[in-house]
Amino acid sequence: MTYVALTIAGSDSGGGAGIQADLKTFQELGTFGTSALTAVTAQNTLGVHAVQPIGTDIVIAQIEAVLHDFTVGAAKTGMLFSAEIIEAVADTLDRHERIPLVIDPVMIAKGGASLLQETAIAALKEHLIPMAALLTPNIPEAEVLTGITILSMKDMENAANRLLRMGAGAVLLKGGHRIDITDAEDLFMSADDECFLMRSRRIKTKDTHGTGCTFAAAITAELAKGVPMREAVVTAKHFIHAAIEDGIYLGNGHGPTNHAALRNRGNAERKDVELIGKR
Repeated sequence: MTYVALTIAGSDSGGGAGIQADLKTFQELGTFGTSALTAVTAQNTLGVHAVQPIGTDIVIAQIEAVLHDFTVGAAKTGMLFSAEIIEAVADTLDRHERIPLVIDPVMIAKGGASLLQETAIAALKEHLIPMAALLTPNIPEAEVLTGITILSMKDMENAANRLLRMGAGAVLLKGGHRIDITDAEDLFMSADDECFLMRSRRIKTKDTHGTGCTFAAAITAELAKGVPMREAVVTAKHFIHAAIEDGIYLGNGHGPTNHAALRNRGNAERKDVELIGKR
């Protein structure tokens, strides 16, 4: 059986993030990738140099074309840019049979460029987050969505709970921006009261472009195959850790990760991520 995943996101001409990263990740994890483009960026490892959003009619048409012809097992959103695109995506998905939806609330590129208009944040919270099987913000994104300053694990728990109250089925709050601990800790919390931490060694590198896209895409690929959420999240954590650790060192700025890293490691035992059950 061939499993199908859908990414609804922007294009990264540098190939490290966005649609390009998502499709590479889907392929690496044995899932056929389909896509709906929301914006075109002129982008490389040094930053985002231009952004051109796609018209909502074309965004809708792409999603409809995929969902009418393919049996999509799971979908993800990445860069959505505007309130109009967010509402169009939500309305279109709502017209179809519900599938697991992973929302990566992309707001800022690695180089600092804004990838989500200020007016779009309210639309994201109102229209799309309640549709999410999983929301995958990093700390700065969670701070914007919740208004909570996140400096500790307790802050992460409070923010995740607030995001769950917005209607998300589960939240994976990525803790890589915390400076109070030496390791990287990601917090998973769900509406049905499942909670655990994933702890991994922090890797000293500047080449982390597209990590959020890739992490969310890996989860989506696993969900598309029918893998339970917990297992999908853990596999994705191993995938992104390997992708960062086994760097390919491209470009002169924040380089891309190595999407082939986990496959290239073969059947090596996975020891990179410590799973810590909280309840």
